Amino acid sequence: MRPGFNELFSKALLPMWIFDTETLKFLEVNDAAVSRYGWSREEFLGMTADQVHPPSHTQTFLEYRRRVEYDTVAGMSTECNWRHLTKSGGIVAVETAWQLVSFCGRKAIHITIIDRTDQRRAEEENRELAHVLNLATDAIIVCNLEREILFWNQGAAKLYGWTVEEAAGKKVHELFKVEMDTVLKCMSGLLEKGDWSAQMNHIRKDGGKVTVDTRWTLAREEETNQPRAVLLISTDVSEAKKYEGQFLRAQRLESLGTLASGIAHDLNNILSPILMATGILRQSLGPEDQQMLHIIEGSAERGAGIVKQVLTFARGAEGERVLLQPKHLVTEMTKVMVQTFPQNIDIQTNFGADLWMTTGDATQLHQVLLNLCVNARDAMGAKGGMLRVACENIEVDEHLASMNPGAQLGPHVCFSVTDSGEGMPQEVMLKIFDLFFTTKEQGKGTGLGLATVIGIVKGHKGFLTLQSQVGVGTTFKVFLPANREAKSQVKKSEDAILLKGNGELILVVDDEAPIREAIVATLEANNYHCYTAEDGTDALALYFERRDAISLVITDLHMGMMDGIGLVRSLRKLTPDVKVIVSSGYIQKENMTILNSLGVKTFLDKPYTAEKLLRSVKAMITTAAEPVKAAKG
Repeated sequence: MRPGFNELFSKALLPMWIFDTETLKFLEVNDAAVSRYGWSREEFLGMTADQVHPPSHTQTFLEYRRRVEYDTVAGMSTECNWRHLTKSGGIVAVETAWQLVSFCGRKAIHITIIDRTDQRRAEEENRELAHVLNLATDAIIVCNLEREILFWNQGAAKLYGWTVEEAAGKKVHELFKVEMDTVLKCMSGLLEKGDWSAQMNHIRKDGGKVTVDTRWTLAREEETNQPRAVLLISTDVSEAKKYEGQFLRAQRLESLGTLASGIAHDLNNILSPILMATGILRQSLGPEDQQMLHIIEGSAERGAGIVKQVLTFARGAEGERVLLQPKHLVTEMTKVMVQTFPQNIDIQTNFGADLWMTTGDATQLHQVLLNLCVNARDAMGAKGGMLRVACENIEVDEHLASMNPGAQLGPHVCFSVTDSGEGMPQEVMLKIFDLFFTTKEQGKGTGLGLATVIGIVKGHKGFLTLQSQVGVGTTFKVFLPANREAKSQVKKSEDAILLKGNGELILVVDDEAPIREAIVATLEANNYHCYTAEDGTDALALYFERRDAISLVITDLHMGMMDGIGLVRSLRKLTPDVKVIVSSGYIQKENMTILNSLGVKTFLDKPYTAEKLLRSVKAMITTAAEPVKAAKG
């Protein structure tokens, strides 16, 4: 080599070497190469150029050397994807420049090497980081100080609907559809404190709204501490927000349930004297007054039914399961609709021949029909339309049962409610029975109606089907198990003489004076004698004195001082076979279990009629008492 070139070659900062094109032997190597690769100059000169390449790269190296040698690669050629070995076995990522030269009369190749190891490592780390960030479910976004997007992970693409390519270079607020005032407020807080967070509503590409917890962090230059970029991390909290709203609504409903139970208790106490008084008045008033008395009694019974419905909804109270004639249920519901629904709704009914009877809670089944009819009314809107309620006998076979999980084989009564409204698309039909789901606007629907319907129907061991077509209308069908053999019977009042007493002494315990007075008036008008007490403590003292004379105790369940359960326990200790009737507007399951264990078999649900009171009293007095063993408490 020329002296000047030799000095430049030896002292160059970049590693360099020269190797023979035929033998591949190193002909010269500079100090920078010795320092970077670890072999001494003498060791290098005893090696061939292919030995600094990993075995997997040897063939590529030989082919590229041939291209340079035969000038298929013009001039100084650069190849960026080489990997070199060091003496210690390490890998160096390099960029190399190849040049065909003549060295000491021999054909050779001069290579200049730029070490890119740190750069490639940083690039690999960035790729790994981007891969990890793309695995995150949160939306992770990086933008510059002008709010132009530099990085947009797959979480962001999934959350907002914009692909990585679509989002690149766009303004953040343009994609989120956020007001500029909000963005400026965010950037101001970010530059002042270094971070900013809030819960916001963003708009997806498809126009849907998504609620996110978003956190913005300012990234700074390490050396100058100047703001460089902004990191955004947004978490989708739409579902959590929805469940939070449902939880709050559930809490409100629980509070309303507690309030409703208290109100129902008071209403029952108000209605009880009215119903019993009509029974007394019926015996003394003339025929001309019986119609008005019938209206009063009917109104009180209707009020009692509403109270039971409130309790059923608020606390899940179960009413009495009795044989019901389906036609009567539909007829009563039709009367309500005719009085309350708009005149532009054509209400029709259709009944099959010889309808079978079904067993159920009349109040709950009224609620089912009412909810379905109200939904039908709302589906038709202001323009009105046709609403048809039908009832028919259906024999559920294996085919129908297989399409409706939980359905039983055998005879059923089918109630159908059909409207000529707008109908429902498939996606709405799939959610229609979900708790809190509603298609009605804010403030007009709770999303509880159909959830309550399906709960009541399943509670009656029935099932429900839905058919709907957009622009045509909707039909709900409720299938309830039926009894082919049972016949519809109208209860006739028992002969008043049979319900009269024979001078028996009855202890009446209730903390409501009007109820006590109504019970006493009814009993004494039918040849019974009465003692009264305001609570369990007074009743126990009175019973202790007159227990040999008292034939029956009628007690309220909820009272001050000592409640009905405490009174029954104490009475059982004094007289194990004492006859007791417990009265209440609402008996919880756990209380019912306790009372049954204490031998109480007869209950009067407030409010009750004089006839029901007399019938229960007569049955208890004429029935032989069964001593209760081990009355604890």
